[in-house]
Amino acid sequence: MASADSDTQPTEAIPHAVKIIVAGGLGAGKTTLVSSVSEIAPLSTEELMTEASYGVDDLGGVEDKTTTTVALDFGRITISKDIVLYLFGTPGQDRFWFMWEELAEGALGAVVLADTRRLDTCFHAVDFFERRNLPFVVAVNRFEGATAYSEEEVREALDVSASVPVVMADARERMSSKEVLVQLVSHVLRSRQAALSG
Repeated sequence: MASADSDTQPTEAIPHAVKIIVAGGLGAGKTTLVSSVSEIAPLSTEELMTEASYGVDDLGGVEDKTTTTVALDFGRITISKDIVLYLFGTPGQDRFWFMWEELAEGALGAVVLADTRRLDTCFHAVDFFERRNLPFVVAVNRFEGATAYSEEEVREALDVSASVPVVMADARERMSSKEVLVQLVSHVLRSRQAALSG
C-alpha cells in the first residue's frame, strides 16, 4: 500500500515531444543549424558531392560546396522542462523533394532557412508549408559577403504574410539557432490560439 506521503509527492511532468522540420535550398545551412543546436550528437547523411550532381543540382552561389544532405539531418534540443524539439533537416536539392512529404508527417512547425545570395532556392519550402497550413518561420542565415536585407525586404521578396516571423540568424551559433526555434514555438502557439479563438 502506498503511503500518504507518496500520494502528495509532485510528479515530474513528461516533456512534450515536438517534431520540427528545417528546410531550405541547397547550401542554406540546414545541417549547420541542426548540428549547432542539437544537445545530442546529430545524425547527418552528408555525402561528398560527385560529378553526377554537376549539371543536375543548382550550385550557383555555392560553388565551393563539397558535401550535401542526401536523406535527412536529425537532432534534439530541450527548449523547456515541458518541450523537447526533434529536428528533421530536409535535403535541399530538387531531386530529393519527394522525401519532404514523409519528413513533414506529424510536424508541428518548420524553419525555412533563407540564403539571400540565392533567395529563390527557398521558394519551394515556403510554398510547401503554406499549402499544408503548417506554421513556419523564415530564418535568414547571414553569410559573409552577402548583402544585408531588412526583414521587410525579405518578407516582400518571399511574399509571406505579416503573421510569418522573419528572423535574422547565424546557423553556426547555438544561441542564434536556439532563438530561431524559440520564435517558431511561440509562432506555433500563437497560431493554435488564434485557430481556437476564431
